[in-house]
Amino acid sequence: MKKRVFAAVVAAAMVVTAFTGCGSTGSSAGSDSKSEAKVEAPTEPFGDTLKYDPSVEINDGKDITVELWEWGSDELFQQIIDGYTAIHPNVTINLVDNPWEDYWTKLPLALDGNNGPAIFNVHNSYHENLINYMAPLDIPTEDLEADFNGVSAHVLDGKVYYIDYGMMTGSVYYNKDMWEKAGLTDDDIPKTWDEMIEVAKKLTIKDGDKIVQAGLNFNDDFHQNYLLGLNYQLGENLFKEDGVTPNVNSDAMKKVMQMLVDMYDVDGIGSKDFGEKAADSFGQGQSAMVIQWGHYYNTLKTTWSNIDFGVFEIPTFDGEPYAYNRYNGESTFGVNKNAPADQQAVAQDFVKYFLANDDAQIAFNLAMSTFPAKKSLADNEKILENPSLKVLSEHIDHYIWPGPMPATMETSLKKAGEDVFFNGVDIDTALDEAEANITKDMKNSTFKSVENLYEYAK
Repeated sequence: MKKRVFAAVVAAAMVVTAFTGCGSTGSSAGSDSKSEAKVEAPTEPFGDTLKYDPSVEINDGKDITVELWEWGSDELFQQIIDGYTAIHPNVTINLVDNPWEDYWTKLPLALDGNNGPAIFNVHNSYHENLINYMAPLDIPTEDLEADFNGVSAHVLDGKVYYIDYGMMTGSVYYNKDMWEKAGLTDDDIPKTWDEMIEVAKKLTIKDGDKIVQAGLNFNDDFHQNYLLGLNYQLGENLFKEDGVTPNVNSDAMKKVMQMLVDMYDVDGIGSKDFGEKAADSFGQGQSAMVIQWGHYYNTLKTTWSNIDFGVFEIPTFDGEPYAYNRYNGESTFGVNKNAPADQQAVAQDFVKYFLANDDAQIAFNLAMSTFPAKKSLADNEKILENPSLKVLSEHIDHYIWPGPMPATMETSLKKAGEDVFFNGVDIDTALDEAEANITKDMKNSTFKSVENLYEYAK
């Protein structure tokens, strides 16, 4: 999933508090702050291995203005700005919100000139579009690795340009009311796919041959939550040893695709013609279970708040897998290498402040429903209050990031699934065509998988 929308309900609840870190002394927010609340600035260093010292003056105390470009959540970003400018009142950070659809066209053009933003929000799906405009972070890599998971996958020629502050992956969301009516309890939470199918059968309601309630629905997103992840449970990576050649027409992918076909055609727990989109079908009370990524938690809380839902970890084929699934990271800010030196210095300091600040890390991860990459926050009470994050806590180190995959991986596998379900194409042919299309599309790509950096890589 590429587009990420911060939950307005989460951001709105936190408007009055800026992320300042530890310690306190009275100080007002920066001159461009949108918040009317008084912000207290810390006086003592805070952080783990990477520490932020608020006593260090920025830009020799002289006034300076920089821009921060982002999409989607003015309130949340403004809070971290307010916290930073409370420490450094000589710094003004103007927040520029761009619609997602325009952001990736406007940002590279701005960075290519002399007037681009010093700080900008990054999404790793646009890595290739941005990396040549980014300055490496002025933070020792060993400090980042000591505090955050997944840093090694972001090292390029010995330098780090951005990392993940949070990790998002798929979990099973189930309708508690449907669960109870089917006579199921917490003891019935499935651990394996065989158990999952049996539970889904109990949750499926039919009127004759017509499905009234699907036990499990994966329409429209089977490629994201199944085909691009369950291969790891079967011990196969998405890319071959060279890190470039797609491993799509593989034994693991065939087994996963066949399981999906059998779930509908043999087990009868859903249908390609019931609920065009799984996420909507669940929210509308038509499907009992779906696998969705963490952002779906916020969608349910805001869009379909009438659904009483629970969350459990994705099942496995048998026992402890090589990995449970893939994850994708929500990225830290980028620093514009073409910005004036004084603006770059502010940008570098701002990124360091963000990474050291636990309050900011918690707030951003909760807003995105991502599991914190910061190691010290893995058992944080606020984080574990979110059920979509709590279910990941035990095995979060057994999820793989393949790297910023080109979009063709998703689009080609989605087409393969649609060909199988709707056009009568056999699985071998569909996956063979997908692999050929991905190979063609990636011919000029600089992408190389980082699956080999997974802690438990074979």
